[in-house]
Amino acid sequence: MKIKTMLSALMAMGCAAAVAAAPAQKIEFWTFSMKPKFTPYFDGIVKNYEAANPGVKVEWVDFPWDVIQTKLVTRIVAGTPPALVNLNVPWADEFARDGLLTPVDGLLNEEARGHYLPAALQDLNFGGKTYGFPMYSNVAVITYNTEIFKAAGIARAPRSLDEQLAFARQIAERTGKAGLCPALAKIDGLMMQQGLPVIANGRAVFNSPAHVALIRKLADTYKAGGLLKDSLFAEDNFPAAIAAYKGGRLGMLLAPPTAVKRIEADAKDIYAITDVAPAPLGPTGIADGGWLIHFAVPAGVDTRLLPAVGKFARYLSNDANQLEFARQASVYPAAAKAARDPFFMSVPPRAGAAEKAVAAGAVSMPHSRTLYVAGIPDYDELRRSLVKAVEAGVTGRQDIQQALDAAVAIWNKKLAKQRPSTASAIGMDQLLSDLVPGARVDSSWAVGECDAAAEFAGLAVPRAGAGVAGGVFVLAGGLWLVPGLYRL
Repeated sequence: MKIKTMLSALMAMGCAAAVAAAPAQKIEFWTFSMKPKFTPYFDGIVKNYEAANPGVKVEWVDFPWDVIQTKLVTRIVAGTPPALVNLNVPWADEFARDGLLTPVDGLLNEEARGHYLPAALQDLNFGGKTYGFPMYSNVAVITYNTEIFKAAGIARAPRSLDEQLAFARQIAERTGKAGLCPALAKIDGLMMQQGLPVIANGRAVFNSPAHVALIRKLADTYKAGGLLKDSLFAEDNFPAAIAAYKGGRLGMLLAPPTAVKRIEADAKDIYAITDVAPAPLGPTGIADGGWLIHFAVPAGVDTRLLPAVGKFARYLSNDANQLEFARQASVYPAAAKAARDPFFMSVPPRAGAAEKAVAAGAVSMPHSRTLYVAGIPDYDELRRSLVKAVEAGVTGRQDIQQALDAAVAIWNKKLAKQRPSTASAIGMDQLLSDLVPGARVDSSWAVGECDAAAEFAGLAVPRAGAGVAGGVFVLAGGLWLVPGLYRL
């Protein structure tokens, strides 16, 4: 359920949005889907913090991931929000645009910000303000069958998407097996990772010559037998992909390092001939598979409590605690020092593929970003129409250009009905282009939290210090940076 819909429903039921005066030193924080596996970890966090901070009472509450948004909106509307809540980036973006989160810049001085990976903080920067304390993320690695590679005459892992597809075709030609199983139900993310916008100037643009060329490469690989056809366009094709890899029918698997552990447990013969490498970043410099989880501060938290909330949030997400959680959960910390810990970075002598996978992912972690399109109601429905068009083009059922044109028409008809006032965004287009060469502003969407041009530019300008090569997009009311198009 969308946040605005939930808000309307709750207000219609008569929920009063009175501001509650939270107890001065009671800190309630929420996570999702952490019990029972991580109960000892979070109980330890609470116990240790309370012992070091007499007079502070910390309460941990865990909800299933699919109900936490509804619970949060209910509590915000009632005026009794928790002090901190686990969110992913798309959820946080939507909550921030609806005024349901509190920016945390005042709780993160320069020294505190330096404890986190810059890419993680960028993920949480909406309209020039920071909306959370990064906690953990993940990335994909390339897992490949060395015997299949040898039979196909391939001596190393691919270093780009083009090489992934070329290797897949070569594997099919020389071994008769599939080489790759990309997650084509998430083609929008692949497009963005390759530097191809999905929406620009408030309109769908994924029928450009560059987009057509990308789909044609996929189609050529599909026709050659290089793509695994099992569930290729399914919403979640990972089960089919890993099953094929464990069965020796797939040359490469693009997945988090935890997948290598599953191969080790389920198919020891395949694991013995498996090697890994960092997944190619592509032209944007973005690592595949990033999905940042963080702690946000809801709107309505008593301002008198915020310093204590900030102190606890920094403790909750410090290097030591992030490192311990990441080791237990098989994810990657978003704290800079923890992300460089030898546990992730070092490869012991005679290491197996599982240990190599952890280190390969750590190489990509500084480049991990959450790729998504923000602020589009019923976006999943629109994405399905894009996926159907891509499926028709890849499988040869329809001309690629015609299929993408038809999907763009569907998108733009829908987007035209949603387009709000554009005054504030239009006014900043020239400003950003003057300050950041190559910058582009989506002038068809209002930027509600960025009406002051200087505030808006303040997010982009500091990042431009090392030279910008392109790519600032405003999508549906929020700033979206393509990080690999500039260098930090």
